[in-house]
Amino acid sequence: MTNRLAPVVLFVYNRPKHTLKTLRALQKNKGSAETDLYIFCDGAEPNANSSNLQKIQEVRQLVRSEKWCKTVTIREAKSNQGLADSIVKGVTEIINKYQKIIVLEDDIETSPLFLKFMNEALDFYENEEKVMHLSGYMFPVKVPLPPTFFFNTTSCWGWATWKRAWDYFNPDAEFLLHELQTRNLTHQFSVESSSSHLQQLEANVNGTLKTWAVKWYASVFLQNGFCLHPYPSLTQNIGQDSTGVHSGSTNYYTVPELAETITLEKIPLKESEKARKAMQYFWKNEPKAPLIYRIQSKFRKLQRLFD
Repeated sequence: MTNRLAPVVLFVYNRPKHTLKTLRALQKNKGSAETDLYIFCDGAEPNANSSNLQKIQEVRQLVRSEKWCKTVTIREAKSNQGLADSIVKGVTEIINKYQKIIVLEDDIETSPLFLKFMNEALDFYENEEKVMHLSGYMFPVKVPLPPTFFFNTTSCWGWATWKRAWDYFNPDAEFLLHELQTRNLTHQFSVESSSSHLQQLEANVNGTLKTWAVKWYASVFLQNGFCLHPYPSLTQNIGQDSTGVHSGSTNYYTVPELAETITLEKIPLKESEKARKAMQYFWKNEPKAPLIYRIQSKFRKLQRLFD
């Protein structure tokens, strides 16, 4: 593999305001003018209303309105694929071509240092088989952390990986859950039962949720893979405002300030105990999902019982 910059893959749907902020921030990144950008536009759901159809069209016009990076390749789905299927298919296609990839969704605002960090880390850890995931986002924990460290969950609010790692991705939630249970790893998988990862995986098994990120995490986890994180965060999720399919409205994950400098240097191939304990505290104090979302989840589950 050469040191050619990794392509960026962006997944968009029906949020023009979020998409614009994401693209503007990406455009300001050092290295964007030398980067190939692929934009996957999802299509409308059956019987979509006129408002949603208009927003989808606005997004498609927006992504074509400027040359955001060195090259911009746009794929427009004729029908709704759903975020999970769109990401898995899109990542697989592009990573098979380039061997490495940087991934964004339409609500991820990046620091101007994001691309620089990701490309340097992709080169730095290219031959370190155990390092499988690079995160651009770090949660706003209450304790200071090193500039880079390993915390072995796959935060996907701006991330990167290599084909050698993505080849281990397993979309079969039932298989992944069975492996975790058989190996008595469910407590560790959910970061000592502080996070909702196990519940997310179970929901994918029983059909009340269809996501991809928890399956990627489980795939990496079962390979004892390492996940590099920066501190402070290099990305901000600007979509926690009830506009997303799987998100409510909260500022709990909002980062006060994005990193203004970042230093990438060799660190021990060992998970940071400090980061893991900080995340246990962060997730244990996480606000519960708004009541309406919990009711909707239970309603969908009941619906399936009578289908």
